[in-house]
Amino acid sequence: MAKGEGKVIAQNKKAGFDFAIEETIEAGIVLLGTEIKSARQGKVQIKDAFVRVRNGEAWISNMHISPYEQGNQFNHDPLRSRKLLLHKKQINELVGKSKVEGAAIVPLKMYLKDGYAKVLLGVGKGKKKYDKREDLKKKDAKRAIDRALKERSR
Repeated sequence: MAKGEGKVIAQNKKAGFDFAIEETIEAGIVLLGTEIKSARQGKVQIKDAFVRVRNGEAWISNMHISPYEQGNQFNHDPLRSRKLLLHKKQINELVGKSKVEGAAIVPLKMYLKDGYAKVLLGVGKGKKKYDKREDLKKKDAKRAIDRALKERSR
């Protein structure tokens, strides 16, 4: 399976709008028992999530996994920081690329691949307001062209 394929649990569409993604990297994620059960049900939100590197380890923060309904006392904090499983070389590359001014590491999507939870991380620079407007103009133009072609083919 290619990078980013599998059963998609959550997607961060806002990241593509706010950042110009230059590179992607696939990482495993350490989840506890009731968290993976809740994630398999699709109760994950990664819109405001971000990645930090602390003590040579990558951690994802602000990712919300809802408490498992049948979890009772074994449920965990929905917003806790979770460790990402990456090789040291990959972590060093991420640190080097995120040192650039305006660069950030953001999760693009979370998915299940061969039974394991994976996160697709994107390294990108933040877009300015005029960049976002430019993207909206291109998107509208493409939509208008597609609409015209569809009308013409009828």
